Amino acid sequence: MAIRIFIDQGHNPTGYHNTGARANGLIEENVTYQVGIYLANLLGNDPRFDVRLSRPTPTTVLGHNNTSSLAERVRMSNGWPANYFISIHANANENPNINGAEMYIYQYNTQANWLAQNIMNGVLQYTDLSDNGVRENKSLYVLRRTNMPAVLVEMGYLTNYHDAQIIRDQQWQIAYGIYIGILNYFGFTPL
Repeated sequence: MAIRIFIDQGHNPTGYHNTGARANGLIEENVTYQVGIYLANLLGNDPRFDVRLSRPTPTTVLGHNNTSSLAERVRMSNGWPANYFISIHANANENPNINGAEMYIYQYNTQANWLAQNIMNGVLQYTDLSDNGVRENKSLYVLRRTNMPAVLVEMGYLTNYHDAQIIRDQQWQIAYGIYIGILNYFGFTPL
């Protein structure tokens, strides 16, 4: 039976609530949407996986405020039910020197922790992003309320010029790195 992976592309389209970070000409919900599409295509072409997206189209809007948007993503993944949940985001900081990829999980020493480390290794293998590590964060709703191992991927900082260039120009490589990380977590080789 195929492994069910729910890909949550963080945030909603511009003009709605919960649209995410903006910097260096990039809008978070646009890059998370596209990276999610690339990742879904990679997983969808691999018969070992079944995949669903929170935003199958760029105009998909989830919920009517930040709280209900997050709740809808969790409801969709729990209701499927997914075996794994991966939420894709891009970071921002008022300090433009802060950079690097980060993986957030609910708790250390769990399946989510091992999955997150494999995803980080994959992203670092295929991009020039720096490693800010796997971090525990019990306050993130999508990590707290999902019923399966969940990883929130922060691809890098839109507010950092170097990261922004990678996020703009290497979206497929980021998605491929996540895909390779998922394969490595399961001990699979690429088809």
